[in-house]
Amino acid sequence: MKESILAKQEEVKLVSEKMKNSAAFVVFKYQGLTVKAFQTLRRELRASGVEVSVIKNNISTRAAKANGYDAVTGAFTGPVAVAFAKDDVVAPAKILFAAKKEEETSKLEVVKGVVDGDVYSFEQLQLLSQLPSYETLLTQLAAGMLGTVSQLAIGLNMLVEKGQEA
Repeated sequence: MKESILAKQEEVKLVSEKMKNSAAFVVFKYQGLTVKAFQTLRRELRASGVEVSVIKNNISTRAAKANGYDAVTGAFTGPVAVAFAKDDVVAPAKILFAAKKEEETSKLEVVKGVVDGDVYSFEQLQLLSQLPSYETLLTQLAAGMLGTVSQLAIGLNMLVEKGQEA
């Protein structure tokens, strides 16, 4: 086989592995963004543990098919990038939708994504982006539990004091 075909097959394998090992990935169109705006977005995503890659559409399509994500293959048209998240499934969608609100990156267009092996549409990704992060949810849960425990302790303390008066 030609070296170029072997190189492309290797690249498909690498992208396929990246898709398989990611907790989530989001496909977005970046046409109309300045280089500076795209670099800023990439840095922001990287700070949250999300890797952005601009991959040839043919290679992305073949990698998606190899992983059984046939519903995503239609998203790989035109200039698109893929944001891969290893741990936090909410981070890519949250950051991309937040960036879309900023003037500098308003031309950004989220297309589709895969979260925990399930294909998500634009609307589903938008809902996902509105969820608080995992750490925030844990904090809210702990605060709720702590409030209940402290109220119980106050109530028990009042009963003990009332029992001592009698």
